[in-house]
Amino acid sequence: MDTTLRSYDPAPLLAELDARGLRRRRRNVRRLSHDTAEIELDGVPCVDFCSNDYLGISAHPRVTEAFIAAARENGVGARASHLISGHQGEHAALEEELAAFTGRERALLFSTGYMANLGLATALVGKGGAVLGDRLNHASLIDAGRIARADIGHYPHGDAAALERELVARGAGTLVLTDGVFSMDGDLAPLPALAAACARHGAFLAVDDAHGFGVLGERGAGTLEHFGLGSAEVPALVGTLGKAFGSFGAFVAGDAGLVETLIQRARTYIYTTALPAAVAAATRAALAVSIAESWRRTRVLSLARRFRALAGDAGIALAESETPIQPVLIGSADAAVAASERLLAHGYFVAAIRPPTVPAETSRLRIALSAAHRDADVEGLVAALADALRP
Repeated sequence: MDTTLRSYDPAPLLAELDARGLRRRRRNVRRLSHDTAEIELDGVPCVDFCSNDYLGISAHPRVTEAFIAAARENGVGARASHLISGHQGEHAALEEELAAFTGRERALLFSTGYMANLGLATALVGKGGAVLGDRLNHASLIDAGRIARADIGHYPHGDAAALERELVARGAGTLVLTDGVFSMDGDLAPLPALAAACARHGAFLAVDDAHGFGVLGERGAGTLEHFGLGSAEVPALVGTLGKAFGSFGAFVAGDAGLVETLIQRARTYIYTTALPAAVAAATRAALAVSIAESWRRTRVLSLARRFRALAGDAGIALAESETPIQPVLIGSADAAVAASERLLAHGYFVAAIRPPTVPAETSRLRIALSAAHRDADVEGLVAALADALRP
């Protein structure tokens, strides 16, 4: 695709996107219930199977009440960056609680997961440094290496042996970036093998666990807990707060030296307004709810297994995934959009994921399960899928 700037005339670019079935359009969503997945999409009632609210706590009474109380006390905005006058008690308390929950010395809040990944890479790697990443990494991890002006390389998806070959060629000091759970496929990175390869060759491993944090592991501490890995094997953990924890923002957790380095050098931390204190307070409540109501984690993983079993019985092919992310590969962008619209006609909202989010000819329906879904929602979705995918 020609990416020449067309600010003077966007029509050719937009026409090309339309012709290829790749133009993105926003849709207006309104929640119809705080404890189910029922929504209104552009005025049409349906069941939401797109949300990353895996534990179903984004509207939990304890979470919303914590937000309201903190907003009344602190106002809506933080008013400044953390290093000027924006760092407040709720931020400090959340950082301490996240560090304890992840088993790390310290944690540092960022305004978004994108900013956390960019800040981490640019703080640790200078111009000409080496960064290696999984071929299917999230865009923020890819951009992190680019913005750091690093010598960037990629290894085939989930291929620890290929990573090791790259590390042999590059030597010590390489920053290795990977997702914990891949957001469009739902599969897990082979973290034990990646960590072992990094240890053998003096590389620094950072894991973005946006879609595993809160869901996987005995306590919900994420993909690292699932695999039994700690800070010795994975020095930097990036976690997102706007998915399983239903709020907003992100953090990097590691040893005290790493966090202090980020405070001094991560431009996406230094030069941006802090999260509102009310968001930090809501996240603290969400963390407490996730611990106290562990049934939510059990529930969503059980629903994922139930969905897979029903889909198998219906002859629906699924990618391998043990997480709440269950992709149905379609192929062409147009076919994925058509299948999504047919599902919506049945009352189920499942977004069509198209390039450049996924590679060409791998457009898909990305089904995201939540503890807020009912058994009948999952059963109805499978029946609708079987109809929507019928030739």
